[in-house]
Amino acid sequence: MRRALGMMIALGLAASLGIAACGPIATRVMRTGAERALEADAIADLPDGLHVALCGAGGPLPSAIRSGPCVAVVAGRTLFVVDAGTNGARNLQGVIGWPPGRIAAVFLTHYHSDHIDGLGEMGLLRWVGGNHRDPLPLYGPEGLVDVAEGFERAYQYDARYRVAHHGPAVVPPEGAGFAPKPFAAPALGQSLVLLERDGVRVSVFRVQHEPVSPAVGYRFDYGGRSLVVSGDTKKSESVLAAARGVDLVVHEALSPKLVGILHDAAQSAGNTALAKIMTDIPDYHTTPVQAGELAQAAGARHLLLYHVVPPLPVPGLEGVFLDGVSGAFSGGITLGRDGTRISLPSGSKAIDVSQP
Repeated sequence: MRRALGMMIALGLAASLGIAACGPIATRVMRTGAERALEADAIADLPDGLHVALCGAGGPLPSAIRSGPCVAVVAGRTLFVVDAGTNGARNLQGVIGWPPGRIAAVFLTHYHSDHIDGLGEMGLLRWVGGNHRDPLPLYGPEGLVDVAEGFERAYQYDARYRVAHHGPAVVPPEGAGFAPKPFAAPALGQSLVLLERDGVRVSVFRVQHEPVSPAVGYRFDYGGRSLVVSGDTKKSESVLAAARGVDLVVHEALSPKLVGILHDAAQSAGNTALAKIMTDIPDYHTTPVQAGELAQAAGARHLLLYHVVPPLPVPGLEGVFLDGVSGAFSGGITLGRDGTRISLPSGSKAIDVSQP
């Protein structure tokens, strides 16, 4: 008994000493990691080309691995973002490693809450993290100025506090907020060049997401490579027209079968309002198979599905979500999650996919 008791005491002391030793070790690890992270330039380390990373692969429903819609695009050495859903800015930095301070412009597809609810934080982190003296350039269809002004009003006190605390040399007051650049959405099937510089072309096209109107998608061209981001839309000839011949289609997707399960569960629970929503939403989104059909018709080489609805919390549901897509599209298929990356190096036909 005494021997056993002595061993227990010894083990307890060893554990205590081990815990005490963990603090200094952890501190050293943190210091080294912070120094390396701040010295690194993940964007400069990329090969020249077009690169996509999902800072948010989900939709409005909560998911641990698919945050609100947010697509980061690096063209050459320039970082753009399409939409700013929940956790988008944090994932950009923490999951992908591309600093929000490097964002050159944000492009909004429409003004559903899940696509803009992280916009205030994205603007703030870009301003403070990049010591910017210019507001964040913000592109979007009609209504953009109202959205930008609303976020600026909500963040006006925060901006004052930060300038007063850190000083104007660190957080220049003129860099807070947004520089909205609204445009008239082109007619269905047509496109409009919004930005063209340093070999980068960003074009916009109208999509079909009624009653949300206007709603748009974007095409990026750089270094002989190209990609399209659909935004939210039902299967649309307009997306097809914009996507012809691209390397990569980044397309939203909703599974009617899985949404139907949520409808039935809401109905059984007596939640008629939620059941009605689940009845409504399939008619203005694209199914995974339809996204595959569109990519095939466009002659695209790879399909990345994002804005995944509903969440896929149970192992095996990804297969259900993708059922039939490989029969519709003969190219590469990736089901996105936060941190999914696809690289399209210049002067090459390579399509390099990495999952977190």
